[in-house]
Amino acid sequence: MTEISSIILALAGGVLLGTIFFAGLWFTVKKAVASKIPALWIFCSFFFRLSIALTGLYFIGAGNWQRLLACMIGFIAARFIVIHYTKSIDEKAMLVKKEANYET
Repeated sequence: MTEISSIILALAGGVLLGTIFFAGLWFTVKKAVASKIPALWIFCSFFFRLSIALTGLYFIGAGNWQRLLACMIGFIAARFIVIHYTKSIDEKAMLVKKEANYET
């Protein structure tokens, strides 16, 4: 595999890892708010998400700093993607909730 294609794959892997990590964080916060024991949700989710992210970074980087850097750039880019996507989901949910309150 050429160097450019391995860096592109590392970037895509970073986006995937970041999406899993930050979407998992969003899901955890949503569940923890409604849970009777939110600390358990947050604690378990943190270690699960962290273990996935670090394992992925370890295998994708594989001792090559260029691939590790590309993976981290993808990871950070996924943060902005997930924030944009979840913000639109939350805004739609608030709009539906507001409309439901007006009807009652």
